[in-house]
Amino acid sequence: MTPTPPAGLDTTAPLRAIGLAGPTASGKSALALVAAARWPLEIVSVDSALVFRGLDIGSAKPSPAERAAVPHHLIDLLDPTQAYSAAQFVADARRVIAEINARGRLALLVGGTMLYFKALIDGLDAMPPADPAVRATLDARAASEGWPALHAELARVDPATAARLPPGDTQRIQRALEVWQLTGQPISSFHGQRRTPGLALPLLALEPTDRAWLHARITQRFDAMLAAGFVDEVRALRARGDLGPELPALRCVGYRQAWQALDAEAAGAPLDLAGLRERGIAATRQLAKRQLTWLRGLPRSVVACDADDAEAAGLAALARLIEAQGQA
Repeated sequence: MTPTPPAGLDTTAPLRAIGLAGPTASGKSALALVAAARWPLEIVSVDSALVFRGLDIGSAKPSPAERAAVPHHLIDLLDPTQAYSAAQFVADARRVIAEINARGRLALLVGGTMLYFKALIDGLDAMPPADPAVRATLDARAASEGWPALHAELARVDPATAARLPPGDTQRIQRALEVWQLTGQPISSFHGQRRTPGLALPLLALEPTDRAWLHARITQRFDAMLAAGFVDEVRALRARGDLGPELPALRCVGYRQAWQALDAEAAGAPLDLAGLRERGIAATRQLAKRQLTWLRGLPRSVVACDADDAEAAGLAALARLIEAQGQA
């Protein structure tokens, strides 16, 4: 359900915001904090992991001190048992941007969940909302029959969608089958129909010219997370007893690999930290590759995040976007 806007909030006024995107470990958060100390900005997270409470170390969540220094939004919204969609993000982001604008400030949308950026910029197709009961039934079937069987079912009812989804893309297979069960129509039939309005969002992207530079940063970040107690964080999540690897929160990169390592430990094997580190870094590199692919499909200006003057160049680019929004 879309939240009701606060009383007195002008929901007809044009939304004023700028975006800062980039692959993981490209320096987005650091640049955003410097920018927010210079201009009247509030940060809106565009990150599918930061919405979950308790996923702190592995998501590189801003520290309490950083969040105290600059207002941050769309962080710690949900328990890890819950799900969060691109449609919910769009509704939440538009509401928060309007609230920030009403305070005379500019929203700076920062993150690496490119699906959220695309949904906000392009608008959304008018598909039915998620149905928890249908999803629970599909999850139960997947547990007993396996996701390949559900992918085969999708191929029978919606062959066009099944053809573009690999059998391992469980989240999108579930969504396509959910839409089919709710409407009797393939999910592709909703594409382009009654789209919610898009947002004209000037977007700056931090992108490396040398992929090896980004890979080194990813390795450094993952090692820092391990040193900060990432494995213990996942142990605590497991100890709750109500979470499992099928939940969207625990499918986040890093968390999935740590959960698997702790599964093996629970079965009697010694904890394989070296294997966890290797798999986690590899998965994060793959995530960064996907993020860069998404970025190429979005209108944006680009700053080389591996340049010696990356911060200065990023601030100069942001200054131009801010001036264009009338907030300089």
